[in-house]
Amino acid sequence: MGPRDQQAYQMSGASGTGFIRTHSQERLGTRRRARRLSLSVVIPTLNAAESLSRTLSGLALAERRGIDLEIIIVDGGSTDTTLEIAQHYGAHVIETEPGRGHQLNTGAKIARGDWFLFLHADTLLERGWDATAMVFAAEERNRDRAAVFTFALDDPSPAARRLERLVRWRNNWLGLPYGDQGLLINRRFYSRVGGFKNLVLMEDVEVVCRIGMSRIVLFDIRAITSAKRYRQSGYVARVGRNVICLALYFLHVPPRWIAKIYG
Repeated sequence: MGPRDQQAYQMSGASGTGFIRTHSQERLGTRRRARRLSLSVVIPTLNAAESLSRTLSGLALAERRGIDLEIIIVDGGSTDTTLEIAQHYGAHVIETEPGRGHQLNTGAKIARGDWFLFLHADTLLERGWDATAMVFAAEERNRDRAAVFTFALDDPSPAARRLERLVRWRNNWLGLPYGDQGLLINRRFYSRVGGFKNLVLMEDVEVVCRIGMSRIVLFDIRAITSAKRYRQSGYVARVGRNVICLALYFLHVPPRWIAKIYG
């Protein structure tokens, strides 16, 4: 990587956290790599028709920008039009038993790409994500790292902005990005860390703890997630429930029990 590319990475403002933050979307968006990126995007679904089209449309232009893209939808038994939407976008569809950890791991087993991107069905990656991913994957040392995007919600309310700041603090000081921030990781590194465990919940926390915060890069590019759960439950109640679930997980309560609280 040349001097200009090296400047694409800098330590985040929370020094000592181990996270690295990329420069702005505009700067990374202008970079081009001759080498194409072989990328498999794995998306677990369960009745995700309401949001899946938006998520898949955000991936659609990647092939024009130097990415050999494979989209894998691992469905846990949808009864809506999820599968039809996935097929419309040319995704490879697998049907399996529900459980996000199991679904993610199942998708990884059949993925052909050199790099994996694990993404939630209600998360839209902001424009420029593909250029950012290519810059990251082009550097040799990042084959032993993973990357996540910046958490954002599709809600203009002040409550949403407060939650985004809270998540930023959690990322920088606790080193705990969640699955709604995506996870970009090299195939071999994914295999070395053991992949996702077949958990019904907390599969994202479990795997990032094994990766380690010093080996996770935080991109400036946003992963814009649906705020539906927060609007339905109320921000305070939903965040409180999430904190309780996380605490129970670190107290070694089985995830299948935590799932009953999570809802």
